[in-house]
Amino acid sequence: MRNAGSAEGRRPWRAAVAVAAPAGVMLALGLWGLDRGGMWRDEVVTFQVARRSVPQIWRLLHGVDAVHGLYYLLLHTVLAVRPGEVVLRLPSVGAAVAAAGLVAALGARLARPRVGLWAGLLYATTPLVGHYAQEGRSYALVAAGAAAATLLLVRALQGRSWWAYGVALALTCLLHELAVLLVPAHAVTLLYARVGRRAWARWGAASGAAGLVLLPLALVSSSQSGQVAWLPRPGPGSAHRLLHAFLGPGGPVFWTCLFLALVALPGPRRLTLAAVALPWAVVPPLTLLAVSQLRPMYDDRYVLYALAGAPLLVATGADRLLGAASSWTPGRLSGAAFSRTPGRLPGAASSRTPGRLLGAVSARTPSRKARARATRRPALRVLAPLAGALAVVLAFAHHLPLHRQDRTLRARPDTPAAVSALAARELRAGDAVVFLPAIGRRAKAAYPEGFRGVRDVALAAPGPVSGTLYGRERGAAELRRRLLALDRLWVFAEPYALRSPWYPRNPVERVKLTVVTEDFVPGEPRREFVRDGVTLRLYTRRPPAPACSAALTCSPAPPPARPRPARR
Repeated sequence: MRNAGSAEGRRPWRAAVAVAAPAGVMLALGLWGLDRGGMWRDEVVTFQVARRSVPQIWRLLHGVDAVHGLYYLLLHTVLAVRPGEVVLRLPSVGAAVAAAGLVAALGARLARPRVGLWAGLLYATTPLVGHYAQEGRSYALVAAGAAAATLLLVRALQGRSWWAYGVALALTCLLHELAVLLVPAHAVTLLYARVGRRAWARWGAASGAAGLVLLPLALVSSSQSGQVAWLPRPGPGSAHRLLHAFLGPGGPVFWTCLFLALVALPGPRRLTLAAVALPWAVVPPLTLLAVSQLRPMYDDRYVLYALAGAPLLVATGADRLLGAASSWTPGRLSGAAFSRTPGRLPGAASSRTPGRLLGAVSARTPSRKARARATRRPALRVLAPLAGALAVVLAFAHHLPLHRQDRTLRARPDTPAAVSALAARELRAGDAVVFLPAIGRRAKAAYPEGFRGVRDVALAAPGPVSGTLYGRERGAAELRRRLLALDRLWVFAEPYALRSPWYPRNPVERVKLTVVTEDFVPGEPRREFVRDGVTLRLYTRRPPAPACSAALTCSPAPPPARPRPARR
């Protein structure tokens, strides 16, 4: 099923170099600037959950974050060695390295080593890949699992065992259940390649077994769908943004990659690299975008694993253009006919013609142009991979500002470490603190040093004990009594929490907001600090209304305005 199989078999070192080079580049880029000096909120969740005991993690997954359960258990073993921000991100770096090597291996197997080299290098230098290679979340591992499952699918179709494909697919879906969209992508590949009934049956058994393994997770996570309720319904801009993330943010790199990907599309109806890469890159994103029109659950990172199809298409298109350019020579048809059909003249009516011997001699004696092409082929085999690698280097130079930006704290939405440092500077032991809403407690969960000795008024039980992410808070009535007994209160508020349109549904959060706005006023002198969008504000008890003398009549002061529910 492979055109270059024999060449690859004769020179296996070329395929090895094609796989090792992208993996090495990805390792260097993954380790570059890995220590950013702080985690952002999603990494904070991973860090504080993975450091819990296995029973505590298991209890948490029954109420929240079941979709990341396997990843948390994996990180639990990693952080048990040495907890830290760099160690937290190392599994993602390793997964990205593996994914780059697997993409290259797939290109070398279905096309030729230079195609694998180009595709692997393109994958390793894509900014979106580098972004998630340095993040303590599961998306880089899912991408590596998808690449492994796709390579094992190709091997199975070429006569290898199917059980490895089923295992890889099941593990990938357990890392993130939306990786199940890889199954219809593989189905499109099989349909286009026109495989036989036996292959369909074995693929159906392997993917069905993976689905059965995933079923319990799907049932549990469906009850936790409120975690993605914040996601909006995607529009055309989402597809446009994803296309640029796959092929390049913009400029000449994007348009060149798009052109090469389109060149790769026409192909024979068999198992080719384009038949594997195109469904891989297109089917999962388009399926999730379509489903999200009814139930929003789309985010770019959820389909990161589909990105690998794009560099494979680009490399295939580049190889096709290079092959067409190198093989074009005036008189090529006659020369090819003599060289490829020794002993027979093109168009000869019968092998018994008197000119048969002359044709054989001519075929064994190549023309001057044929000898020139044969002389150029060794140089082409060396120079073509290097030229493609140089083109990838130029594309990387074009994207270098994005890579640099990704390795700074500004590339993520927030920095809980900075919030903890602010608390350490302004708070004193014994100060009363309220987090509005409770999700703001993530900074305290990941960096407790800044909150040492302060009183978390609303907290009844911490997260590990209560089986929650941010702890279990006191009831509304008890919390009101505790707040009204205070004369001084520090409030850590999310950016939206102190705006008048925000009115929470949770009764505990409503008590916090109501008591703070009605019974407290910003302290004097005014003390307010904003760091990474989080507001730290000191409140003091509202002074009582002044008493009226007997000679004066006082009208009661109007009560403070209560926050109104936000219009929907």
